Amino acid sequence: MEGVGAYGGGKAGGAFDPLAFAQRPQVILRAVCWLFSIVVFGCISSQGWFVNSNGKDECLYNKDANACNYGVGISVIAFLASMGFLAGEYLFEQMSSVKTRKHYVLGDLGFSAFWAFLYFVGFWYLTSQWSNSTPPPNGYGVNNVQAAIAFSFFSIFSWRFRQGADAAFATNYEADTSMPGSYPSYPGGPETDQHYQEPPFSAGPNQRGPTDFQAPAY
Repeated sequence: MEGVGAYGGGKAGGAFDPLAFAQRPQVILRAVCWLFSIVVFGCISSQGWFVNSNGKDECLYNKDANACNYGVGISVIAFLASMGFLAGEYLFEQMSSVKTRKHYVLGDLGFSAFWAFLYFVGFWYLTSQWSNSTPPPNGYGVNNVQAAIAFSFFSIFSWRFRQGADAAFATNYEADTSMPGSYPSYPGGPETDQHYQEPPFSAGPNQRGPTDFQAPAY
């Protein structure tokens, strides 16, 4: 494809186009992952805790501090990782080595799959704890807690879609760079569809070829 380099990136050393960069599917998905992570840790950090009668902070997820910490932890790391991968998408255009691009794509694939799994665990963990929780007084933080659960669920698919996008680029590149079945002929040379054929009769060990017959000498 014209203007497309290895693993879905542009040609190395080409001019940077901000509009084309922002419209790339992997950049859009990474920005979505970044936005979802802000919603999750923002909701839990702002109203995921309440002060009980003893003056101590308690997590709204069934008073399980680990649930709140888990939700904040995976979303904060996802926030930082999304920013890092967005920078990596920009630097991806400057990678002239195919091996470097391959390592970047494989690393992105592995991280995306792992973080989708962590969000899956977080979704079920938060949902389970919230279903066993007593309603907070005056409905404090209910919307935030439920929003964190919802966007943890959405994050599973955003990171999975990101993994699928990288896999598609890697597969397409491998298909495009596979060894062709035939080599093009050089100018003026024979066509590649012509194949060498053995002569219908080959001289065996007891047979005489044309050069074995000599005229008698007079």
